[in-house]
Amino acid sequence: MGRILSVGLTGGIGSGKSAVAQRLAEHGAIIIDADVLAREVVAPGTEGLAEVVETFGEKVLTAQGTLDRQALGRIVFDDDAARSRLNDIIHPRVRQESRARREAAPEGSVVVEDIPLLVETGQAERFDVVVVVQAPYAERIRRLTESRGMSREEAEARIAAQATDAERAAVADVVLDNSGTLEDLHHQVDEFFTTLER
Repeated sequence: MGRILSVGLTGGIGSGKSAVAQRLAEHGAIIIDADVLAREVVAPGTEGLAEVVETFGEKVLTAQGTLDRQALGRIVFDDDAARSRLNDIIHPRVRQESRARREAAPEGSVVVEDIPLLVETGQAERFDVVVVVQAPYAERIRRLTESRGMSREEAEARIAAQATDAERAAVADVVLDNSGTLEDLHHQVDEFFTTLER
Protein backbone atom coordinates (compact mmCIF):
# COMPACT_ATOMS: atom_id res chain seq x y z
CA MET A 1 0.00 0.00 0.00
CA GLY A 2 3.02 2.28 -0.21
CA ARG A 3 3.99 4.56 2.61
CA ILE A 4 0.47 5.86 3.17
CA LEU A 5 -2.86 5.53 1.42
CA SER A 6 -4.13 8.98 0.52
CA VAL A 7 -7.92 9.44 0.44
CA GLY A 8 -9.72 12.59 -0.68
CA LEU A 9 -13.15 12.99 0.94
CA THR A 10 -15.68 15.49 -0.40
CA GLY A 11 -19.37 16.19 -0.68
CA GLY A 12 -21.68 19.16 -0.93
CA ILE A 13 -22.67 21.20 2.08
CA GLY A 14 -25.20 19.23 4.16
CA SER A 15 -24.33 15.90 2.51
CA GLY A 16 -23.02 14.27 5.71
CA LYS A 17 -19.32 14.38 4.92
CA SER A 18 -18.43 15.12 8.55
CA ALA A 19 -20.25 11.98 9.70
CA VAL A 20 -18.18 9.95 7.22
CA ALA A 21 -14.92 11.55 8.40
CA GLN A 22 -15.84 10.79 12.02
CA ARG A 23 -16.57 7.15 11.21
CA LEU A 24 -13.28 6.80 9.27
CA ALA A 25 -11.45 8.26 12.28
CA GLU A 26 -13.07 5.55 14.45
CA HIS A 27 -11.46 3.01 12.12
CA GLY A 28 -8.07 4.59 12.76
CA ALA A 29 -7.77 6.82 9.70
CA ILE A 30 -5.88 10.08 10.16
CA ILE A 31 -8.25 12.93 9.28
CA ILE A 32 -6.95 16.22 7.89
CA ASP A 33 -9.90 18.65 7.85
CA ALA A 34 -9.44 21.49 5.33
CA ASP A 35 -12.10 23.61 7.07
CA VAL A 36 -10.22 23.38 10.38
CA LEU A 37 -6.93 24.24 8.66
CA ALA A 38 -8.60 27.16 6.87
CA ARG A 39 -9.47 28.58 10.30
CA GLU A 40 -6.00 27.87 11.72
CA VAL A 41 -4.14 29.65 8.91
CA VAL A 42 -6.01 32.90 9.66
CA ALA A 43 -5.86 32.65 13.47
CA PRO A 44 -4.68 35.76 15.38
CA GLY A 45 -0.96 36.34 14.92
CA THR A 46 -0.68 34.41 11.64
CA GLU A 47 0.68 35.76 8.36
CA GLY A 48 -2.58 34.59 6.80
CA LEU A 49 -4.70 36.89 8.95
CA ALA A 50 -2.31 39.80 8.35
CA GLU A 51 -2.68 39.32 4.59
CA VAL A 52 -6.49 39.07 4.80
CA VAL A 53 -6.60 42.36 6.74
CA GLU A 54 -4.17 43.98 4.30
CA THR A 55 -6.40 42.89 1.40
CA PHE A 56 -9.89 43.53 2.80
CA GLY A 57 -9.32 46.09 5.56
CA GLU A 58 -9.77 46.24 9.34
CA LYS A 59 -13.55 45.81 8.92
CA VAL A 60 -13.02 42.02 8.69
CA LEU A 61 -11.74 41.90 12.29
CA THR A 62 -13.80 41.55 15.46
CA ALA A 63 -13.18 43.84 18.43
CA GLN A 64 -11.00 41.03 19.86
CA GLY A 65 -8.78 41.00 16.78
CA THR A 66 -10.01 37.68 15.38
CA LEU A 67 -11.35 37.20 11.87
CA ASP A 68 -15.02 38.19 11.57
CA ARG A 69 -16.10 35.38 9.23
CA GLN A 70 -19.56 36.81 8.66
CA ALA A 71 -18.21 40.21 7.67
CA LEU A 72 -15.67 38.60 5.34
CA GLY A 73 -18.36 36.29 3.96
CA ARG A 74 -20.56 39.27 3.05
CA ILE A 75 -17.67 40.81 1.11
CA VAL A 76 -16.66 37.73 -0.87
CA PHE A 77 -19.89 35.75 -1.35
CA ASP A 78 -21.24 37.66 -4.37
CA ASP A 79 -17.90 39.01 -5.59
CA ASP A 80 -15.91 36.49 -7.63
CA ALA A 81 -12.77 38.65 -7.74
CA ALA A 82 -12.79 39.15 -3.95
CA ARG A 83 -13.42 35.45 -3.34
CA SER A 84 -10.57 34.59 -5.68
CA ARG A 85 -8.23 36.95 -3.75
CA LEU A 86 -9.27 35.32 -0.47
CA ASN A 87 -8.72 31.82 -1.92
CA ASP A 88 -5.24 32.87 -3.10
CA ILE A 89 -4.40 33.73 0.52
CA ILE A 90 -5.96 30.71 2.21
CA HIS A 91 -5.70 27.74 -0.19
CA PRO A 92 -1.88 27.62 -0.58
CA ARG A 93 -1.47 27.80 3.21
CA VAL A 94 -4.04 25.05 3.77
CA ARG A 95 -2.33 22.82 1.18
CA GLN A 96 1.07 23.43 2.73
CA GLU A 97 -0.24 22.51 6.20
CA SER A 98 -2.05 19.44 4.77
CA ARG A 99 1.15 18.29 3.10
CA ALA A 100 3.11 18.67 6.35
CA ARG A 101 0.54 16.60 8.27
CA ARG A 102 0.35 13.96 5.53
CA GLU A 103 4.14 13.62 5.49
CA ALA A 104 4.18 13.24 9.28
CA ALA A 105 1.76 10.28 9.15
CA PRO A 106 3.22 6.90 10.21
CA GLU A 107 4.02 4.33 7.53
CA GLY A 108 0.98 2.34 6.42
CA SER A 109 -1.56 4.96 7.57
CA VAL A 110 -4.79 5.76 5.81
CA VAL A 111 -4.78 9.57 5.58
CA VAL A 112 -8.15 11.11 4.74
CA GLU A 113 -8.21 14.74 3.61
CA ASP A 114 -11.69 16.18 4.16
CA ILE A 115 -11.95 18.90 1.48
CA PRO A 116 -15.33 20.52 0.80
CA LEU A 117 -14.11 22.14 -2.46
CA LEU A 118 -11.97 19.23 -3.69
CA VAL A 119 -13.66 19.24 -7.11
CA GLU A 120 -13.84 23.03 -7.44
CA THR A 121 -10.11 23.38 -6.71
CA GLY A 122 -9.13 20.55 -9.08
CA GLN A 123 -7.41 18.34 -6.51
CA ALA A 124 -8.86 14.91 -7.37
CA GLU A 125 -5.71 13.76 -9.19
CA ARG A 126 -3.49 13.88 -6.13
CA PHE A 127 -5.34 11.14 -4.21
CA ASP A 128 -5.15 7.36 -4.41
CA VAL A 129 -8.92 7.21 -3.80
CA VAL A 130 -11.59 9.93 -4.00
CA VAL A 131 -14.73 9.39 -1.88
CA VAL A 132 -17.83 11.48 -2.52
CA VAL A 133 -20.76 11.67 -0.09
CA GLN A 134 -24.12 12.39 -1.74
CA ALA A 135 -27.54 13.16 -0.26
CA PRO A 136 -30.81 14.25 -1.87
CA TYR A 137 -31.21 18.00 -2.43
CA ALA A 138 -34.34 18.30 -0.26
CA GLU A 139 -32.63 16.47 2.60
CA ARG A 140 -29.58 18.77 2.39
CA ILE A 141 -31.84 21.83 2.50
CA ARG A 142 -33.62 20.38 5.55
CA ARG A 143 -30.32 19.75 7.37
CA LEU A 144 -28.98 23.23 6.62
CA THR A 145 -32.14 25.00 7.74
CA GLU A 146 -32.81 22.83 10.80
CA SER A 147 -29.36 22.08 12.18
CA ARG A 148 -27.36 25.08 10.92
CA GLY A 149 -30.08 27.69 11.22
CA MET A 150 -29.85 28.93 7.61
CA SER A 151 -32.80 30.40 5.77
CA ARG A 152 -33.98 28.35 2.78
CA GLU A 153 -32.62 31.02 0.41
CA GLU A 154 -29.23 30.95 2.13
CA ALA A 155 -29.11 27.14 1.99
CA GLU A 156 -30.02 27.11 -1.71
CA ALA A 157 -27.38 29.75 -2.48
CA ARG A 158 -24.68 27.81 -0.61
CA ILE A 159 -25.51 24.61 -2.52
CA ALA A 160 -25.66 26.46 -5.85
CA ALA A 161 -22.20 28.00 -5.22
CA GLN A 162 -20.60 24.52 -5.07
CA ALA A 163 -19.96 21.83 -7.68
CA THR A 164 -22.97 19.75 -8.76
CA ASP A 165 -23.52 16.14 -7.68
CA ALA A 166 -22.70 15.07 -11.25
CA GLU A 167 -19.40 16.98 -11.23
CA ARG A 168 -18.42 15.36 -7.94
CA ALA A 169 -19.52 11.89 -9.08
CA ALA A 170 -17.37 12.28 -12.22
CA VAL A 171 -14.14 12.29 -10.14
CA ALA A 172 -15.30 9.77 -7.50
CA ASP A 173 -13.80 6.33 -7.06
CA VAL A 174 -16.42 5.64 -4.38
CA VAL A 175 -19.82 7.30 -3.89
CA LEU A 176 -21.47 6.94 -0.46
CA ASP A 177 -25.24 7.43 -0.51
CA ASN A 178 -26.43 9.33 2.56
CA SER A 179 -30.15 9.29 1.81
CA GLY A 180 -30.94 6.82 4.63
CA THR A 181 -30.15 6.59 8.32
CA LEU A 182 -26.82 7.24 10.03
CA GLU A 183 -26.55 3.46 10.53
CA ASP A 184 -26.90 2.96 6.76
CA LEU A 185 -24.12 5.46 6.18
CA HIS A 186 -21.87 3.87 8.81
CA HIS A 187 -22.40 0.47 7.18
CA GLN A 188 -21.21 1.85 3.81
CA VAL A 189 -18.19 3.50 5.44
CA ASP A 190 -17.31 0.26 7.26
CA GLU A 191 -17.47 -1.72 4.01
CA PHE A 192 -15.36 0.89 2.21
CA PHE A 193 -12.72 0.84 4.96
CA THR A 194 -12.55 -2.96 4.81
CA THR A 195 -11.72 -2.76 1.09
CA LEU A 196 -8.99 -0.21 1.84
CA GLU A 197 -7.40 -2.49 4.42
CA ARG A 198 -7.30 -5.33 1.87
